[in-house]
Amino acid sequence: MLKLKDVQSFYGNIQALKKVSLDVEQGEIITLIGANGAGKSTTLMTLCGVIQARHGKITFEGKDITAMPPDKIVALGISQVPEGRRIFPYLTITENLDMGSFLRRDTHNIKADMDHIFDLFPILAERRSQPGGTLSGGEQQMLAISRALMSRPKLLLLDEPSLGLAPLVTKRIFEIIRRINKESGTTILLVEQNANLALKVADRAYVMETGTVTMTDTGKNLLANEDVKKAYLGI
Repeated sequence: MLKLKDVQSFYGNIQALKKVSLDVEQGEIITLIGANGAGKSTTLMTLCGVIQARHGKITFEGKDITAMPPDKIVALGISQVPEGRRIFPYLTITENLDMGSFLRRDTHNIKADMDHIFDLFPILAERRSQPGGTLSGGEQQMLAISRALMSRPKLLLLDEPSLGLAPLVTKRIFEIIRRINKESGTTILLVEQNANLALKVADRAYVMETGTVTMTDTGKNLLANEDVKKAYLGI
């Protein structure tokens, strides 16, 4: 479904990604793990077209999207839940969800999709008229995921979904991530600092260090890898 080949990205003159190559098959949950500054979020931003790759190639379902603008990438079926959630704080929950469906033309399906969102996250249904900015951190994360789902993505990019959340809320978010993948078949590319949780839900994973991919394997195998245990699992 998705392929990155020797992708290089920069912030000004500072190189953030150094020939990153990875692939994602349809229906998989893939996770990127690594320390802060490893290039995980930059990889997602480059995929979305927010940062333009200077070298290398990105293809999605066989189509070259390397130089494509973000709105065109969303229209193809890639949607991102950014780090820090970035919901619209003064818009209601319903209005935030409407924004997620902005590019859609199948208006007759939008209400059904919103009802499905409210089934996934009952707390959002209860507070649908409440401004997003008045929600707790966990509720805002649920809203950010829901807003992305309203675009009906084929590939969902999640950037640090557990950031700043209590353990019980984090557990709930990861249960929903599994459910989204299993029920709708949505492919997921997950960036997550909590390597233990991320590897447990992942079919496969990539380890990133200073802008490069240094290791790849199944989530299960990386959980058992001694180097990964020492560096990322605190074992």
